Amino acid sequence: MTVDTTDWTMISDITPESAYRETGSGAAVWRLSWLPDQLLTREQALAGMELDEILSDPNIVHDQHAHADAAILAGRVGIIWEQAVILLSKRILARLRQRPHGIPDDPVQDGTAAGRSFSDHRMSLHAGRTPWVFR
Repeated sequence: MTVDTTDWTMISDITPESAYRETGSGAAVWRLSWLPDQLLTREQALAGMELDEILSDPNIVHDQHAHADAAILAGRVGIIWEQAVILLSKRILARLRQRPHGIPDDPVQDGTAAGRSFSDHRMSLHAGRTPWVFR
């Protein structure tokens, strides 16, 4: 898991969510794409991105240490981890509604996933687009 950061954005290699910096009242504030109404510090935005990565990784769903880390990171953002799960789930559903045909019942059988590995999908999450948020 890696969160790539610049002075103005944060993106992940496993999730389409992002964080972006804006200036307001002379101070730098950050927003998470999945928590756009909350003004955050850079450290809180990074914690939110790391939290999203933990919650997005199916390989650690039963990892008690990951659960503890998720709770700590959520606390840094100012929410509980269960709230983050709900917010991120709503974002997934919103993205699915934007697709012309939604998700096929069996993407392997209909050929949409043929020849693409999970890592190929992850690398294409941010290709050619700027971060966006729902408001």
